[in-house]
Amino acid sequence: MVFFSLIRIFVPDMKEDKDFLRQDNDYRTMKAFRKAECIYDVTYYFAHQFLKPGDRTIDQMIQAARSGKQNLAEGTIDGVTSREMEIKLANVNRASLHELLLDYEDYLRVRGLEQWKYDDPRCQQTRAFCKAHLDSAVYREKIRERSDETIANIAITLIHQCDVLLRGMIEWMKRDFKENGGIKEEMYRARKEWMRRNEQKGAYGQNGSNGFNGANRSNGSGQPTNPIEPIIPNRPINPINPKDPTKNK
Repeated sequence: MVFFSLIRIFVPDMKEDKDFLRQDNDYRTMKAFRKAECIYDVTYYFAHQFLKPGDRTIDQMIQAARSGKQNLAEGTIDGVTSREMEIKLANVNRASLHELLLDYEDYLRVRGLEQWKYDDPRCQQTRAFCKAHLDSAVYREKIRERSDETIANIAITLIHQCDVLLRGMIEWMKRDFKENGGIKEEMYRARKEWMRRNEQKGAYGQNGSNGFNGANRSNGSGQPTNPIEPIIPNRPINPINPKDPTKNK
């Protein structure tokens, strides 16, 4: 917070450059994130409702569900400057959700409960419902009326659907990287475009001036007319109060 306050004080007219770096990092609107949030809420209820207190599986299932959601948010933000990190964390999401998937499958198997087959009418109905609903509040309300078998199968369905979305995201990110490159290529293109625009506006002045009003132009003697004052290494630097940058005592 202090950092951003300093920016507002020292650069009050600074505007976000929307032409530079990606602008698609609003993870809360992503279907994969919203579905992962549904998985977390269902798992939180399931683990506390049907597993015995003290069972280590409770924490393991909740942490796996949490990882499947949080890493997606982190990867989306990191992806602004690192496509590699975004792909890596998206795959971490998949790994966490598959760990959670095995926990649900184990729960059903060891208790003699049924994991619905793909062509089972209950599974078909659940897939259609989960595909149409991305609001976690809907699941928090509905699961309170269902059995552990039904809730586990709902969670399994959600996990499979989220995994499909994540795999599609990874493929898109791979293609986007091949077509557009990473942050270095983007920085290079943005810099070249900035130079082109400012050269057209005459921002670099005349006779090769770089906009510093001739501070380093030669007067014909080989010496600059207005030489830049050198930095003195041993000169003390006044500290800045982070809470009040205007007081430089």
